[in-house]
Amino acid sequence: MNEASAAVRRMLEYIHARLQEPITARDLAGAAGYSQYHAARLFKEETGLSPFEYIRRERLIKSAHALRSGKSKVLDVALDYIFDSHEGFTRAFSKAFGITPKKYMDYPAPNGWQITYRYLNRKKPQSEETNMEHQPAVIFIQIVERPARKLILKRSKQAGDYFAYCEEMGCGENNMSTPWDILCGIKEALYEPVGLWLPDNMRLTGTGVYAHGVEVPAAYAGEIPEGFDVIDLAPCKLMVFQGETYNDEEFAAAVGIGMERFSKFNPEIYGYQYADEIAPKMQLAPAGWRGYIEMRPVRSLA
Repeated sequence: MNEASAAVRRMLEYIHARLQEPITARDLAGAAGYSQYHAARLFKEETGLSPFEYIRRERLIKSAHALRSGKSKVLDVALDYIFDSHEGFTRAFSKAFGITPKKYMDYPAPNGWQITYRYLNRKKPQSEETNMEHQPAVIFIQIVERPARKLILKRSKQAGDYFAYCEEMGCGENNMSTPWDILCGIKEALYEPVGLWLPDNMRLTGTGVYAHGVEVPAAYAGEIPEGFDVIDLAPCKLMVFQGETYNDEEFAAAVGIGMERFSKFNPEIYGYQYADEIAPKMQLAPAGWRGYIEMRPVRSLA
């Protein structure tokens, strides 16, 4: 067993020993012996699911077993498996198994507690598929705090967007850029790699607006890949924009819609203004299951 597999095994053991306790990304990173981002990346590569998806799946399976035992009320089972409410548990259970917890608990079962399991099948039924002709209107917005940190990045010569950047840098193994693959290997990363639009005060003469980078702790003293730069970033607030989920084959349209709508948003609605000189605007790798996501630095108007 290699070190990556051993780290995932430690996380799995940690999860299964604590399904009835709160589990955080920091907890799993501690069990794995890696940063939160790198631990989550290893976990998904090994299992095909994010840690959150895996934990939710295992809790639902165990909760189904508990319901069929007939010894607990639905609310008790929900709370035992770290669901906030009866309603939230019922929604998650029904989505997973196609039946409410109450009906499942009362339903005759000659084959024990087993039921058809369709949770986390990301290929949605035809009736649930996103129709990009009816462009998604829902945008989820939140404010997150970023600590002081460093940004390791590979600058472009003249790229202004993702496609120009990849054309300039070359395509890597994961259908992203070649620098992206290198950034994914930085174990101390605080978060996942991102696409960046650099403000003027963070650009060098003769370089493009767009880059790929990853954030690491402010005290990071590890190796900087050859040809990459480092920028110190001050603590700041980021406004996070997240669009609706979409079918992966429609990612180009979904990203385009998201970028257009995010650019028109007025942050003063939330009492903030953009502060682009503080940090780059960032985009996460597009993934249909979570929607298109951008982050932009802001400061309070108060």
